[in-house]
Amino acid sequence: MADQQTAPHRGRNAVSEPTFVRWLLILICALFLALFLVVPLGTVVGRVIMAGWGSFAETLSESDTQSAIRLTLAVAALAVPFNLIFGIAAAWAIAKFEFKGKTFLTTLIDLPFSVSPVISGLVYVLLFGADTWLGPQLKAMGFPIIFAFPGIFLATVFVTFPFIARELIPLMQAQGTADEEAAISLGASGWQTFFRVTLPNIKWALLYGVLLCNARAMGEFGAVSVVSGHVRGKTETMPLHIEALYNDYATDGAFAVASLLAALALVTLILRTLLEMKFGAEVGNGQHK
Repeated sequence: MADQQTAPHRGRNAVSEPTFVRWLLILICALFLALFLVVPLGTVVGRVIMAGWGSFAETLSESDTQSAIRLTLAVAALAVPFNLIFGIAAAWAIAKFEFKGKTFLTTLIDLPFSVSPVISGLVYVLLFGADTWLGPQLKAMGFPIIFAFPGIFLATVFVTFPFIARELIPLMQAQGTADEEAAISLGASGWQTFFRVTLPNIKWALLYGVLLCNARAMGEFGAVSVVSGHVRGKTETMPLHIEALYNDYATDGAFAVASLLAALALVTLILRTLLEMKFGAEVGNGQHK
């Protein structure tokens, strides 16, 4: 009995650190975040404030800027639902079934994390570019891929499709198949099982994945830069427009658009934080069963 009473006490001492070590680690983290996150974002906001509201409003009222905003939102609005469907299907297949090639499929899902976005954009140029057989054929039919919206959409989907699947796979593997098997044994159909059992069990992780996917879709630069052609007012997303303004020495305009893009990312972060604060216990219980 004595050993059982003292064992937890020894465990707590074993993992505790001296006070100065904890404060040192906190200081290192704080300095790192300040240097690589707070200072850059503060610089963007500071430049916008120094330029004034008039310069900010003037930049956002330009037709090229409005076109870049619309294109960015349109690409994200299409890419996120596409990845939502793929992420659920891939996670369900990997977590709920055993089949040959399962490990290979999991590796393919992680591929965009290890491949440069520039290379992923180049892949589509090699598939649908002017020097290929397929690209000119599609362009002749009025459906160009490269230097057009479809190419930007494909490149964005490629770099963002792991986010939702990777958020769901560990959770669904931890949950197992017991709930689905119980529902089916009680007479539920496949769709009823999905909507009434599987989807409620993964809804918060799914929403986390959607938020991350949306943030990456709006901020993607490398892959989109390769396939877009940088056509002002047509194929420039917000990140590309920021670069174009900066290269034209319109630094106030570049910082204005950058602040808007940072604000969109901040909204995503706030939404995720609110979800964690309200439903963190449910998510934690689901991910660590």
